Amino acid sequence: MAAENTHATDATHHAEAAASGGLPQFDFATWSSQITWLIIVFGLLYFILAKFILPKLGETITERGDRIADDLDAASRMQREAEDAQKSYERALADAKAKAHNVAESTRQSVNDEIAKELEAADAEAAEQAVAAEARVKKIRANAMANIDSVASDAASEIVAKLLGKAPTKAQLTRAFKG
Repeated sequence: MAAENTHATDATHHAEAAASGGLPQFDFATWSSQITWLIIVFGLLYFILAKFILPKLGETITERGDRIADDLDAASRMQREAEDAQKSYERALADAKAKAHNVAESTRQSVNDEIAKELEAADAEAAEQAVAAEARVKKIRANAMANIDSVASDAASEIVAKLLGKAPTKAQLTRAFKG
């Protein structure tokens, strides 16, 4: 009979469970233990989160924020350095261009001066050579003019000798040229 009684109690219990929708959580008889365990589990979860997990997350977030801020500071510093380096490069380039222009201009001026000196020297040398050549020409002309009488008399003597067959005397030639 006790076994029948247990089956009857189980059957009624199942009937009640089926009537309440089959969910034991909605059974008011077990709510006090469910609320107690809910408070214990959430309290333990809160304690673990508050003491272990959230501080580590906070430290990680703080470290990341600090690292990001440091990286941004370093990036802005590097950008300023790059801008300064670019300005320095542009100044050096402008200085180099100006220096190259000055060197080119001074070289051009010195080459022009040297060419002018060489032209003056060449002109002076050409003038000297012209004077010397003119003097030689005058000397040759004077020699030729001095010897022209003797050359003309020799030529005339030979011509007359060929034409007449007899050479004229010097006195005859001198008279013929002077008269």
